[in-house]
Parts: sequence; C-alpha cells; structure tokens
Amino acid sequence: MEIKRNGSQRSAKGPADWFTGTVRIDPLFSVTDPARAAGASVTFEPGARTAWHTHPLGQTLIVTSGCGRVQRDGGPIEEIRPGDVIWFPPGERHWHGAAPTTAMSFCGCIFTT
Repeated sequence: MEIKRNGSQRSAKGPADWFTGTVRIDPLFSVTDPARAAGASVTFEPGARTAWHTHPLGQTLIVTSGCGRVQRDGGPIEEIRPGDVIWFPPGERHWHGAAPTTAMSFCGCIFTT
C-alpha cells in the first residue's frame, strides 16, 4: 500500500504549449506497472482551456467545481458542471476548459500504452 498525503506533491503551472490562460495541475497518481492510468486534478481560471489534442487510449474527466466547456472535433461546444463525467474515446480530437467568466476544476485520468 502507498499513501500520498495531501500536499505532498507539488502543483505545477500548465505548460503554454498545452494550454491557453492560467492552468494549475495537481498530480494525483502516476502510471505504476502494470496499471496504465495516470490522474491529476486540473484547475482552469476563467477562459483558460487546453489546446486541441487527443489521447491514444482515451481520457475521462470528472468536473469537481465551477463551470466549463468541452468540444470534440466537428461537434458543438458543450457546457459541463460539477458531477458531470466526460469520456473522450481513443484518438478523439478535443479540448476542454473553463467557461469565459467562471473557473473550473476536474479530476482527470488518461490511459497510457
């Protein structure tokens, strides 16, 4: 068993090549063999969002606070709120982020090869 105590992992600023606006990433868990998932809590300030991107094995988001937006390539922009669970299938081009005037946080999980 391993316990990662609250506050024991450093927050990081979201890199400019992945995000627009101010984004904070708080790691939750990293990939540990044989598992293939990593997770983080991500907070977007109002108007901040990801760049268009994909994940080879998909991505799951669980909105924990605020109001956000998501869009898949070719689809409409959708509003997301606390408690919403969003699944992006493998290879689906998408973005996600905060609403224009409201911050948004989610816990997310990506799957690795």
